[in-house]
Amino acid sequence: MTAALINDQIRLAARPVGAVQPTDWQRTQTPVPDLADGQVLVQTQYLSLDPAMRGWMMANPDSYMPPVPVGEVMRALGVGQVLASRHAGFPVGAHVAGLLGVQTHAVVAGQGLNRVDPNLAPLPRYLGALGMPGLSAYFALRELGLPEAGQTVVVSGAAGAVGSLLGQLAKRQGARVIGVAGGPDKVRHVVDELGFDACIDYHHDDLPSALRTLAPQGVDVFYDGVGGALLEAVLDRLALHARVVLVGAISQYNQAGDGQGPRNYTNLLFKRGTMKGFVVGDHYGRAGEAIADLAGALARGELRTREHVVTGGLDAFAGTFDLLFTGGNHGKLVLAL
Repeated sequence: MTAALINDQIRLAARPVGAVQPTDWQRTQTPVPDLADGQVLVQTQYLSLDPAMRGWMMANPDSYMPPVPVGEVMRALGVGQVLASRHAGFPVGAHVAGLLGVQTHAVVAGQGLNRVDPNLAPLPRYLGALGMPGLSAYFALRELGLPEAGQTVVVSGAAGAVGSLLGQLAKRQGARVIGVAGGPDKVRHVVDELGFDACIDYHHDDLPSALRTLAPQGVDVFYDGVGGALLEAVLDRLALHARVVLVGAISQYNQAGDGQGPRNYTNLLFKRGTMKGFVVGDHYGRAGEAIADLAGALARGELRTREHVVTGGLDAFAGTFDLLFTGGNHGKLVLAL
């Protein structure tokens, strides 16, 4: 069966210097190989496009995951349906999520997959609120940020997949939450639909001035997925014993040089604050706990989520991936295959 199938793929053709270019990708078609014991053939239905993918393209030996080798299929999370299986836990017809790669058909070891149920939630949601972004928000909040009732929390990328959930979860803890997003439509969404107390428009507002106005007593917890100027602006406004949680640095990923570091990191010393990096993979062993909590909150209407699903298949991959860095996505960015 598998020998008759052709796998359409996007491979990493070159390591980008600065912004990703069309020449950094290569489109290939290869026959689907026969399965070995324990393997599963998945037809990819949706791909998750995440800022982390830009980091996976870099030759950084110190990263939490090895870089994608040049010439290999681009790494990506996805969800799809089992077409053939030599693993008892994943029968034909089941829906699964895992690292499927940017390709129409993925041959994956069964231990790298999770069963998902399209009757409980739309499949793209397993790449968003019930997937890696949801787990990131849940554990970054509960394990590192630890906001208390009445404290001021600032969330970057507040309209994005992780930030939108982080802010809502912090509100459930009784915190006062200030988002940072790009453009009036996203700002309105963050405040009016997600329930943040305020939101700063980084396209139009002066960040230091806005933070002085909205956080006059300082920032107790900052969840940062952006880095650069935003990180510096918040470090200038830290409250005593503040916690800074680094979940990403999207403003720096396309920098051709070393990028922008915080000139004012010594404010962590003066305020007796902490700054710690967060990688969601460290918490996958407790994924069931988080997904059960998040699914229940979504079902009760306590959390809102939005998936930005782009159609067009692999033909649309490069242009859709660029939306992550232009701010063109509204919610969790997903490519439908």
